[in-house]
Amino acid sequence: MTAEILTSPALVFLLGAAVLALLPERFRASVFIAVPLLALAALWAMGDGYRLTVPFIGMELVPLYADKLSLVFGTIFAMIAAIGGVYAWHVTDLRQQAAALVYAGGAMGVVLAADYFTLFVFWELMAVSSTVLIWSRDTDESRAAGMRYLVVHIFGGGLLFAGILMHASETGSFLMTSLPETASLSSILILLGVALNTAIPPLHAWVADAYPKATITGAVFMSAFTTKSAVYVLMRLFPGWDVLVWVGVVMALYGVVYAILANDIREILAHSIVSQVGYMVAGVGIGTEMALNGATAHAFSHILYKSLLLMGAGTVLYATGKSKLTELGGIASKMKVAVFLYMIGAFSISGFPLFNGFISKSMVVAAAGDAQLKAAMLLLILASIGTFVHTGLKLPYFTWFGPKRDDIQVGAVPKNMLVAMAFGAFICTLFGVWPDLLYRFLPYEVTYKPYTVYHLVEMIQILVFTFIGFWILRPKLAGAAKLPLDTDWFYRAPAGFARRRIVGSVAALFDGAEKMVFTLAGTVSGWFRNPMEWLHPAYKGNGTASTYSPRHGVVMGLVLVVVLAMGVYLF
Repeated sequence: MTAEILTSPALVFLLGAAVLALLPERFRASVFIAVPLLALAALWAMGDGYRLTVPFIGMELVPLYADKLSLVFGTIFAMIAAIGGVYAWHVTDLRQQAAALVYAGGAMGVVLAADYFTLFVFWELMAVSSTVLIWSRDTDESRAAGMRYLVVHIFGGGLLFAGILMHASETGSFLMTSLPETASLSSILILLGVALNTAIPPLHAWVADAYPKATITGAVFMSAFTTKSAVYVLMRLFPGWDVLVWVGVVMALYGVVYAILANDIREILAHSIVSQVGYMVAGVGIGTEMALNGATAHAFSHILYKSLLLMGAGTVLYATGKSKLTELGGIASKMKVAVFLYMIGAFSISGFPLFNGFISKSMVVAAAGDAQLKAAMLLLILASIGTFVHTGLKLPYFTWFGPKRDDIQVGAVPKNMLVAMAFGAFICTLFGVWPDLLYRFLPYEVTYKPYTVYHLVEMIQILVFTFIGFWILRPKLAGAAKLPLDTDWFYRAPAGFARRRIVGSVAALFDGAEKMVFTLAGTVSGWFRNPMEWLHPAYKGNGTASTYSPRHGVVMGLVLVVVLAMGVYLF
């Protein structure tokens, strides 16, 4: 059994992170890329139906379980870790490299766990390691955002842990099975804990707060693991929960609105994550085989195109040092390759035919129609229009095209960043042209055909009219140099007051206590610096006589009384 655990794909990532710390700098980038490939090989070696059981305090744990659902999620996690390693080839910071591998290992551990104990361990490992990727940028903003991110995820982990303990108490088991829709307190707590990582509003603001503050390469990894591993857990525990249909629809629209309002390019893409995950959550809520296939396919596709989009945004930040739409523009001629590769990601997320978003997003929308959820279907289509506006039109236009600015200096981008983008763009196109390549790995048999005349005409009409509308309204969509108000206001605004009243008060109390102790210690040490003075008040230690003071007798008497009282009490 020990040997089987050692072949765990999650453990491959964790051991790889440990090995990096022992290697010279020149070898670390190559080993970083090799680790996810080894983990992928270990994952495929497990095969569909693999199960490892471990006894634990009278219960049964299943730290390794593989079926078609976990295999497809584990595969894309390993793939994106390898592509991210290529993108980060130029990075020599061991802290970032090790944290990224631990983060990927945590996500892999989550999708292979079939018990709550193992799930929670890897869940928290993701939270800590991803925080390091935010702090590693080493700015005041990143340190503050990283702390908020960590506190929020500790809170979510606490909700999850409380729900797990209650569930184990109720059932006598840690094993993960789908939970009945009849809400119990344990189920609600587990759902809330998972919902936070899924970025379900109002528990979503950490995404747009933290992702733009992470390192250039760290944001790529963060876009892949936390929210999608949470979607996986939703699929395991809450398939068919009706409330998730409308939660997903709200997410899809909410993220679109805030992405259109945002000014920072990585913040736009962070809000877009909330929107795109909404399609997956809606698919989980619909709960049919087609809907779950669609949610899985869209998670797979989203990881590819969202990482590609963030890699493109990262090249802009790397080359110019700027990330605000109001500070960019007119640099397309100096970044032609990055623009071209970014646009493949933009076409993918917008649902263009021949790209992977077209074959996955439409499956969720069609599943909503088949389930007679017409309102949900129409609202998801509306969200798709908004996605094309902010990611496919607004961001590239005001970042690379638009009015030219003379104050922007565009530096060279490391070739490895463009190579990684090329890998991502190729896979986005491959699955778009050949959808059966992905469909054959989905958890249920796929009968959906994306390339029908009706669907092609529908999407082309939507995209063309959206482009016309954007072009007419583009002066009003330029963005403003301000931060849109979001739900994080509820814990950011009172932070100063809480710091002054709670942290400040406690600090003042300890400062006062410290001063009192040191003052008392100084006084006592002064009194006892020359004990002979207390034995004979006239003796000053320098052989000279002094005038006797009555205070010596009084103080000496009090000291004797205290000593005698302590002696009586102790003996």
